[in-house]
Order: sequence, then C-alpha cells, then structure tokens
Amino acid sequence: MSNETLLNMKRFSLMLFGLVAMSVIVGCSTTSSGNTERGPQGTIAYYVQIESSEPGARVEANDDYVGKTPMSLKIFGDKDGTFHNFGTMDYIIKVYPVRTGQYVQTKAFKTGGWWTPEDKIPSRLYFDLDLKTERFSIDLPAHKTNE
Repeated sequence: MSNETLLNMKRFSLMLFGLVAMSVIVGCSTTSSGNTERGPQGTIAYYVQIESSEPGARVEANDDYVGKTPMSLKIFGDKDGTFHNFGTMDYIIKVYPVRTGQYVQTKAFKTGGWWTPEDKIPSRLYFDLDLKTERFSIDLPAHKTNE
C-alpha cells in the first residue's frame, strides 16, 4: 500500500469515529431532555418507588395523601437531583400502619436554603411498618395557675 492510501484510510477512520461520537452525543442529549418533565421554579420530575413491609399502607408527602404502597411518587426537584425548597426546609414522607401492632414510619429530607444542605432524591424508599421507632420527646411540667 502506498503512503497516500494509508493516509486516506486514517482520515476516513478519524472522520467515521467523529461521526459516531457526534451521533452518540446528540442522541443522548435529545433523549434526556426530550423525556424530562418540567415543574415549577425550574424543577424537573423525579420518580421515587415507595414500598412497605406490608402492601396497602397509606402514604403522605408533606401531609398530603399521595397513594398506597407500593407506588411511584413524583417529586419535583432541582436539576442536580436534590430536593427543591418550595418554602419548607424539609420534605416529609409518612407511611401509616395497615394493622394493629405496626408503627407510623417517617423519613425527612432537607430541601436546602441559603446556607443549609439539601438531600439527594432517592430512587427507592422502603418502610418497615413493624419497626418501632424511638422518638425524642421532652415532657414539660404542667403549667400551674395561681388560684
């Protein structure tokens, strides 16, 4: 083979590689932006799979009923995958017991603020309704009135 033929083969290979790379880049960017659901304040939709130790448990997000387990919960978050602050510092998910002897389970996530951290939105959450959670409480003395 002549040097000119080898040079033409190298050029063709580089051009072919460049075209393949460009099509992959364009294909990926079109797919991700084309399927992204936009939300308020520049947020995008994330879907969190919520499961519990017993199916049919009531699920609330920020005190709003959103469904029963197992379910998929749509959360509008920031583009970096973190919770967005829509005016509250926490995003709270509660799952309620299905039968007696079970316990309410709660998961709280930080939504961030000026100088406060924000949590990543998980792709899946599991709630064990049989798990007894220890809660911190302060028992204040009863207010005494002068009679």
